[in-house]
Amino acid sequence: MISLLRRGLPALALAVLPLLSTTGSVGAVVVPTPVEELPFTSYAPAQPPAGAPGARMALPLFDAIDRLPIAEERREGYQRTLYKHWNRGLNATDGCDTRREVILAEAVDAPVVAAGCKLTGGSWRSAYDDLVVTDSGRLDVDHFVPFAEVFDSEQTPWSAARREAYANDQDSPDTLIAVSAASNRSKSDKDPAQWMPTDGSYHCTYAATWVATKLRWDLAVDDAERQALLGVAEDCGDTTVTYTPAP
Repeated sequence: MISLLRRGLPALALAVLPLLSTTGSVGAVVVPTPVEELPFTSYAPAQPPAGAPGARMALPLFDAIDRLPIAEERREGYQRTLYKHWNRGLNATDGCDTRREVILAEAVDAPVVAAGCKLTGGSWRSAYDDLVVTDSGRLDVDHFVPFAEVFDSEQTPWSAARREAYANDQDSPDTLIAVSAASNRSKSDKDPAQWMPTDGSYHCTYAATWVATKLRWDLAVDDAERQALLGVAEDCGDTTVTYTPAP
């Protein structure tokens, strides 16, 4: 669940042929000052700087954690309704909102889809607790970084449009995840200093995905959260964080 392009044009050279000119006196020849060759100019398009929207990044987990800004959290003024969800999803004509589109995308065995995007059958693996779920009604689509944590971590207050974009982000494989309702409600709005999945084999991936989501959306961490992530990273030497900064 954890989730870079170049062209150049040849340089142009300008050659200038010497010219002879005469003055008013017969036989007098003036040699013009040579024209310097134009310097090499590269026409390769500039590469986006690290962290620029659209620039896919891949970093070892420790390095990725070090890129997270550190700031104290503040919860004053938070309301869940600040983050509008669910919208009409990627396909506005399929009758499925973002939540159901995520559930469909993450199915191990695809369910039957009836009118109104009613789902029947199918199966899913809930990564938080390593459970197989065979009833879509027992799934929650979790925002990997919960809304309250996002609000705490916004470095400057987001616009309503940016909050809605986060709440329905299907352009990243990490922002949204279908898991068992029980595990999601156990997690609630806790960060990794307060909660980790019961499936220990998922801890490295969980930490990497948390960090990737915070980097994608330019969110800060508090000190306790950072220390918890570093502690998990001690056992995740080969884990890579991959993310694309959000527009």
